[in-house]
Amino acid sequence: MKSIKILAVDDQEFNLDLIEFAFMEDTNVQITRAIHGQEALNILEKDTDIHVILLDLAMPVMNGFETLVHLKSHPVWSQIPTIVVTANAEEKHRALREGASDFLSKPIDVEELKLRTFIHAKIKDFQDQLEASNQILEEKVNERTVHLAAALALAKKTEYEISARLGKASEYRDLETGMHIKRMSHYSAKLAELLGLDSQEIELILYASPLHDIGKVGIPDKILLKPGHFSPEEFEIMKLHSILGAKMLESSEEYPVINAGRIIALQHHEKIDGTGYPRGLAGEEIHLYARIVAIADVFDALSSERVYKKAFTIEKTIEIMQEGSGTHFDTNLLNLLVEHLDQFLEIRAAFPDEEEIPSIMNLVDQLQ
Repeated sequence: MKSIKILAVDDQEFNLDLIEFAFMEDTNVQITRAIHGQEALNILEKDTDIHVILLDLAMPVMNGFETLVHLKSHPVWSQIPTIVVTANAEEKHRALREGASDFLSKPIDVEELKLRTFIHAKIKDFQDQLEASNQILEEKVNERTVHLAAALALAKKTEYEISARLGKASEYRDLETGMHIKRMSHYSAKLAELLGLDSQEIELILYASPLHDIGKVGIPDKILLKPGHFSPEEFEIMKLHSILGAKMLESSEEYPVINAGRIIALQHHEKIDGTGYPRGLAGEEIHLYARIVAIADVFDALSSERVYKKAFTIEKTIEIMQEGSGTHFDTNLLNLLVEHLDQFLEIRAAFPDEEEIPSIMNLVDQLQ
C-alpha cells in the first residue's frame, strides 16, 4: 500500500497523541483525529478513503458503541475495519458482537497497535481490490459480452489469490509454517475428492480452507503465542478467533471462495457431538466443508513438529483421531482418511516443513 489513512477517535488528547507518536516514523501513514463519535461520522461524510478506524468506547456526545451502530449500518463505512480500544473485557466482547473488527487493550502496546493496524489496513486493501476488480469485470461484460468467459476466469483467479494471501496472514501470527496451510488445504481437497464431490467443490475447498484460522490475527500475542496451556479465561479469548474470522469474511455471498472460507472459519472447531465452539453445533448442523477441514487440520497438527511439541507418529496420530470418531470427527470422513492414508502421506511428503517461520516485525516491515 502506498499510504494508510487512520481515523483515531478518542476524547483524551493524550491517547490521540500516543497514536500519532506510534506512527511518527511511518511517512506513509496519515492520522485524522476526532474527539467523539459524531465528529468521526462527520469526517467520514467528507472522506470515505479511510483504511482503519481506532475507536475508544467511553466518550461524550456519542460513545463508541453508538458509533459502531452507525458505522455498521452504513453501506460504505461498514467495510472499514474498526479496532476498539478499551481496558474492559466485557466491553471487548460486546464491541465484537456489535461489529468491531478487532480490539486493543489499554494501556496501549505501541508495537501491537502498529501490527494490528497494518494487518487490518492490508485486509481492507485486499477487499477494495476485490470490489474494484469485480466492478471492472462487470463493466467489461456489459461492454463486450464476447469476453465474458475470460472476465469470469480473471475474477476467479483474483478471488483465489486474495484467499491465499488472507490465509497467509494467519501464518505471521501463529507458530505454524506455510507448509501447514498447503498440506491441510490439499488434505481437505483430497477428502472432498474421496467423498465424491464434483471438481468445482473440490477446487472451492482447496482454496477456501487456508482461511480457516484468519481470525487469529485478532488474538493477542500473549495468548496466541503462549507455549503452555491456556487458563480458562485465555481459552475463552482464543475461541473468539472463529468468530473474528467469520466477521472478517462476512457479506461475501457473491464470492464463493471467500464465503466458503467464512463458513469454515466459523465452524471448523465445532464437534460432531455438539461440544465444540462457538455455537455448539452437532452432526450435520456443521457444514460439510467445516467437517472436512477439521479432520485435515488436526491430522496435520498432530503429525507435524512445532516449536512447542514433537510430531506424533502417523500411527499415534490415527490412534488419537479414531478415539474422537463420532464425537469430535465425522466418522465417515475419518474412515476415508484412514482407508486412503497412503494418498495423504504422499501429500505430506510433497510439502515438507522447510520454510522459516516469519517474525512479526518482518511482517510489519512488509506491510509498510
